[in-house]
Amino acid sequence: MSFALAHANVRVRVTRMKDAKALERLILGNREWLRPWEATNPHGANSFDMRPNVRAMLRQFDAGTGIPFVIEMDDVVVGQLNVANILHGSVSSATIGYWVVPQVAGRGITPTAVALVSDYLFNQMDLHRVEIEIRPENQASLRVVEKLGFRYEGTKLRHIHINGEWRDHFSFALTQEEIREGVLNRWLQNRVPPLEYPWKN
Repeated sequence: MSFALAHANVRVRVTRMKDAKALERLILGNREWLRPWEATNPHGANSFDMRPNVRAMLRQFDAGTGIPFVIEMDDVVVGQLNVANILHGSVSSATIGYWVVPQVAGRGITPTAVALVSDYLFNQMDLHRVEIEIRPENQASLRVVEKLGFRYEGTKLRHIHINGEWRDHFSFALTQEEIREGVLNRWLQNRVPPLEYPWKN
């Protein structure tokens, strides 16, 4: 199954195998921008061959445990958004991770993509909770959750191996009850409530 979500000139669609080369070019062509935030393998080197990566993500998609998306602006791939750890039943949650190339950062592309996917998870998959985890130093990603009104819930110490070290991450979440009007609609209508964020204290 393949599907896409769109608003204005932003579209997120399920990744296809033929996207592997384009993603590989973007990742290799933007090393300085992406390296500080990339998950690494504590037991070996990372591979930039995206074919096995995309193949593994599509297996998760088939199993119902994840959804790999590419982010497009004006029909050109500019990044990725991956939904992982999809759980149903008494947990009913998922985690979102994302990146875009520096050329489109700060133009509303990422918050639009995150809002579209969050609304899909809440409304179409009937999940109760969407989580995002971000390194405290990643100001660009922190601006995304702040714009969309994700709640800060705490810090996970030495949580994910990033750029060669175990790194702390801020944890953010939204639940279905908080966002009946929709994540995208609330943001576009400037109705995101003021929230406390640790990097502003």
